[in-house]
Amino acid sequence: MSSAMNRMNFRMPHLTEFLCHRSWRWPLLCATLLLPLSAAAINDPVDDVDRAFASGRFGEMAALLEPRIGALAQGSSEQLVRLCFAYSKIKSYRKLDACLDELQKKLAAGDRSGGKYGSWWAQPTWFVTSRMPSGLMFGTKDWDIAPYPHIMRAEAALDLGDYPRALAEAELARGKLTSNQTQGNYFQIDVLGLLAMAHALSGQPEQARKHIDALARLDITSFGTSSAEIYLRTTLARALFAVKDFRRALEVISLDRTSGLRAMASAFTNLKEGDSLWRWEELPRDYMRHKSELELGRLAEAKAGFDRLLAQPQIADHSGLYWMLLHERGRIAEREGDAATAIGHFRNAVDAIEQLRATINTEASRIGYVADKQALYADLVRLLVAAGDATAAFEYVERAKARALVDLLASRQDFAARDADAAQVARLLAQLDAADAAAQFQADLPPSAQGARSRNLAATRQALRQTSAELASLVSVSPVPTGELRALLGPDEVLVEYYYQQQDFYAFILDRERVQARRLDGTGLEREVQALRDAMVDPASEGWQAPARALYRRLWSPLAATAQARNVVVVAHGALHYLPFAALQDADGKFLIDRLGLRYLPNASVLKFLRPLAANTPRPMLVLGNPDLGDPRLDLKHAENEARAVVGLFPGSRLLVRREASLTNFLNAAGQVSRLHFATHGKFQSDNPLSSGLYLARDDQNDGLLSVGGLYSLRLDLDLVTLSACETGLGKVSTGDDVVGLNRGFLYAGSRSIVASLWSVDDEATAALMKNFYLKLATRSKRDALRQAQIETRQSFPHPFFWAAFQLTGRAD
Repeated sequence: MSSAMNRMNFRMPHLTEFLCHRSWRWPLLCATLLLPLSAAAINDPVDDVDRAFASGRFGEMAALLEPRIGALAQGSSEQLVRLCFAYSKIKSYRKLDACLDELQKKLAAGDRSGGKYGSWWAQPTWFVTSRMPSGLMFGTKDWDIAPYPHIMRAEAALDLGDYPRALAEAELARGKLTSNQTQGNYFQIDVLGLLAMAHALSGQPEQARKHIDALARLDITSFGTSSAEIYLRTTLARALFAVKDFRRALEVISLDRTSGLRAMASAFTNLKEGDSLWRWEELPRDYMRHKSELELGRLAEAKAGFDRLLAQPQIADHSGLYWMLLHERGRIAEREGDAATAIGHFRNAVDAIEQLRATINTEASRIGYVADKQALYADLVRLLVAAGDATAAFEYVERAKARALVDLLASRQDFAARDADAAQVARLLAQLDAADAAAQFQADLPPSAQGARSRNLAATRQALRQTSAELASLVSVSPVPTGELRALLGPDEVLVEYYYQQQDFYAFILDRERVQARRLDGTGLEREVQALRDAMVDPASEGWQAPARALYRRLWSPLAATAQARNVVVVAHGALHYLPFAALQDADGKFLIDRLGLRYLPNASVLKFLRPLAANTPRPMLVLGNPDLGDPRLDLKHAENEARAVVGLFPGSRLLVRREASLTNFLNAAGQVSRLHFATHGKFQSDNPLSSGLYLARDDQNDGLLSVGGLYSLRLDLDLVTLSACETGLGKVSTGDDVVGLNRGFLYAGSRSIVASLWSVDDEATAALMKNFYLKLATRSKRDALRQAQIETRQSFPHPFFWAAFQLTGRAD
């Protein structure tokens, strides 16, 4: 074998260069083709770490290195480079950060062994580097790896969708390129490619194009190897794809030298075509090729290409791209007028998406394209509605919302659960993360063993659902059957769920008998909602009436004949979460609240987890008002009066004001009451919704912010939470729709109902409304009490600004 391979060396220099110039791009093929040569030539067999590296078993590689190194501080630069590399491949980002931190300390202290021509670098690449000039990565005795940690951090940030950090790290890497690295060094290609990708994925195409132009201007002759040309072309193609320059991207991809390598690689590795190792490396490029063809209108070529990819055995194991392949293939079928085939592809794509918990999209950094999962759901909903299957369309709307919430909460680990102990929850979440990470990373096992990972992930999810169904709904897509939801509606109640994506806008009406769908006009919807909100904040103006009436005609008039019930559950979507439905006005001047009782849900599946109040439950109340925030300008005089008045209505209740209204005191007392009332400031932080919250007084134990994120770690048993604060009803509307604000947080923490405001409310009018609301609770349901309080407050404060902000979320009773 050794002599045969040596003869082959002279016939295929480009192949060996391409496979091995960056061995982590082609670890298995490079090792198979070249390691026998190196062993024969230097009579020094590779060790088990090298074998794991060469076989693409990076999880095993990390497991072997960790005990050898021990504490990271004890490792050499060379050892840490190998370990950091393994962590990056298995997407163990916490470990990667720690490893890179220590590597940077070693480099700063002068330990440059990671850049030396050591045995690990030499053996997989000895043949290539022996005929290449200095400057080639892994082949230079004095190779300076100072940019390497920043490049790896930038790549990880791209995987995680943290594009600002990716930009910052790429700039740091560029600053550490030495003079000999700015000519003929692969780091230069890496840095320019990362900058282009990060700008493109951040929605900054013009800045991205500057780095694309710099890539295109590189003098490829300074690299001294044909493999550099291939690597540069690959990087350039990804960057062009990221800025949606599909024509140029396709031209660049079509010039590569990989045609014919798959069969050759399979022959040398003795693998069947279905198990060919090319799939994990070449699939992203093939996807870019056929996606570009589709965007350029070359449907026949794109269709044939996607069909070839989807026919590959074990293609479903490549979860990051599999669902995108199915989505694009479905789009082609829809264009061809074959709705049934398109629906089938879309359903399969959704199933693939929902196999993973995490938001990590490593394909974005590999192909420069963040596929919109919510666009897939919207395409499927549109076709199902057109096919007359309203029930299935509604179910996918619910799944889209669940997917959006799972994505937003995916990084959390400190969930509490009412129906499981903390240790059990922590153990199951850790198992879920491990199974999820393993299922995403494919190169660590041969294709024949990939199914075991998927089965392990499914089993872990099932265990979590059996332990806590509500918690499972936050960390995986666990839709509630539509029939079960219909049975949870009140006898004189319908649920209206809105859903829109661009110009596709639908309302779904559920009652106890059936599901119906109505297509609505979505043109300019967000502008109209914003116009109403803008007009609403000026109590001296009647400018709110025109948009309030227009939205009534758009949102309610088409449904009135179908949604015939005294009470309505509203499940909003997108901008509609910010809309005061109570203030919508018909042509006769009547408000929607005059006709209907209203309550709200973030999504319909929450109905399953809204527990009824136990009989004869005592109802002490905890009231927090006008906390001392350290700034007299933030004092709320009427809020304090409101708090004192509310306490007077409920004997035995506890009042906390000023310094006593602290987060510490709240946490100590909240578990002993069934009602909470907050009369304080709130904040809405759209760029970091889990940091939104209520301001309470700070002390030496807490900073005073009761955050949304913190609520998911609490276990409460509350009948009612009233948020008489500024903007407490505003939550972050994510791409696929779920308001993750204080309402959703309190529902999960254990509150059956929440009353919250949609905008900064008037102090005096709110105090009057709240007192009226609580008085009516003695004889009415929460829904009716709030409705009557708003109608009566209107007599003294007729403008909707004063009374329409408050909404009831959760249970109505």
